[in-house]
Amino acid sequence: MHNMKQTLFPERIAGFCHGAARQVAINIVEETGSTNADLMAVLGKLTSPSLLLAQRQTAGRGRAGRTWHSTPGASLTFSLAWKFERPVQSLVGLPLAIGVALADALAMFNVPVRLKWPNDVLFEGRKLAGILIETASVSPVGSWAVIGVGLNMALGAEDVKQIGQPVASVPWLVELDQDMLLATLLNCLAEALTRFEREGFAAFVPRWNALHAHAGQAVVILDNGRVLYEGAAAGVDDEGRFLLDTAAGRIAAMAGDVSLRVKEG
Repeated sequence: MHNMKQTLFPERIAGFCHGAARQVAINIVEETGSTNADLMAVLGKLTSPSLLLAQRQTAGRGRAGRTWHSTPGASLTFSLAWKFERPVQSLVGLPLAIGVALADALAMFNVPVRLKWPNDVLFEGRKLAGILIETASVSPVGSWAVIGVGLNMALGAEDVKQIGQPVASVPWLVELDQDMLLATLLNCLAEALTRFEREGFAAFVPRWNALHAHAGQAVVILDNGRVLYEGAAAGVDDEGRFLLDTAAGRIAAMAGDVSLRVKEG
């Protein structure tokens, strides 16, 4: 098992940051329940965008109440709190924009990923990273988003068994300078968030659709295991809704707690 502690130093990470990422306060803790929950609890006290990374997360959460497992040295789990001068309802497409930012960062390390609506980053068809966003309204025109990211790097058989779904592993990410890897992710995220603030999700649509894992495939949209829609995956619209070409024409599905599966058979 690689020891990441040698490299994760806030000052050193900050040294690799540029542009909007330079205003982010960086904190690293040995262990916590959930970095998202920790940041959500202190939003009122934050004076700048803040990143919290945990070497080990004991109660990390995924979407729809699933648990996110993290292993020191095998995954990067962090949350980024970012304040928007936008109402909370305008943040609907944010998880998709974050997917694009992560894809751009990973491409710099020769990890070509695809995006699965609404929150997953896939490598070779398996989940490499997950995104969980929680929001809080501060005024009719202002809001905070806490963006949780879990990136699998070198998961062993035991981790994979625990997770219980196909997960990707890119062991060479562990060999990289972890401070530089995290700073690259943060640079791409901060740039994307600044752009999202200015232009909204519409600015990310062409890139998301170019990275779409299931373009043209027959898929089903499930809500708690129940099929809501089925059709051919056509990408996303400017609102971040998922477009499906069905027997009855094109429809748009909102995220909520629904999940997408490739249609069997």
